[in-house]
Amino acid sequence: MASAELHVVPEPRPGLTYFDVVSADGTRLHAWTNGVEDPGAPTVLLCNGLGTSPFCWPALLEPDCGVRVISWNHRGVGGSDRPSDPGHCGIEAFVEDAVAVLDHEGIDACPVMGWSMGVNTMFELAVRHPERVTGLFAIGGVPGSTFSSMLAPLCIPRFLRAPITVNAARLMEFAGSPLSWLTQNLPVGPITIALLTHSGFMLPTPDRDATMPAIREFLTTPVDWYMHLAVATSRHPRVSLREIAVPTAFVAGRYDVLASATDMRTAAERIPEATYVELPASHFMSLERPDEVHALLLELLERIPA
Repeated sequence: MASAELHVVPEPRPGLTYFDVVSADGTRLHAWTNGVEDPGAPTVLLCNGLGTSPFCWPALLEPDCGVRVISWNHRGVGGSDRPSDPGHCGIEAFVEDAVAVLDHEGIDACPVMGWSMGVNTMFELAVRHPERVTGLFAIGGVPGSTFSSMLAPLCIPRFLRAPITVNAARLMEFAGSPLSWLTQNLPVGPITIALLTHSGFMLPTPDRDATMPAIREFLTTPVDWYMHLAVATSRHPRVSLREIAVPTAFVAGRYDVLASATDMRTAAERIPEATYVELPASHFMSLERPDEVHALLLELLERIPA
């Protein structure tokens, strides 16, 4: 098993703790917890956005957030090893990784939250292992066929969305080496964050200092490997929601170019008593509106029986 090509030591954060977990196929994962030790705080499994880090969740890294979060870095990302079989990188493999983290922590069942491609993982976990899931919190993601949901705010016809986005990912996977040199040497400071958060792809965040480590850590992943993961996840079909019977909440971004708010709303309508909230945000709601996302998570947790 080969390690990720580049991994920087994450910036210190009180409570944030890393540990290793071995998945079903033997792949070593770099997992983490936000370190909340309040015995009354519920534990939530986070299926994070593809290639992202704990720093995308500043509200959940606060010691008084009231939620104990456990999660892991994706295969070949953030100190996790690449699998011996490079093809074993799709949503099914991520579900195995989620189960490995739960088993390592001795958790039989808990609420699960997902962001972006992590929403695919979350719903696939709920269908394959319903006994492990007590609630679902979906942020900026749809339950499968994600690439067909992209580019909606740009008014791209649905039948063109997947061909455009999947082929773009394949092209960037092929051209990954020179792009990786550029991304890994890009200085991430206030000017870079200002440009990024006024690009339309991402909106302004309330705390630039909290945004910078999230972007820095994301850019450490080689572009070719990230796009390899993305292409693998693009094969994940839409998950049937008929058997979802736990409290579920959807939080969509009105200006999200990576997950259609309309698709999220219609998914919510197919689950009895699921809630749907649309924020004036992009795909990066946890950075742009951290307090609102945190409050909505707490609302869902109140609906889940102890």
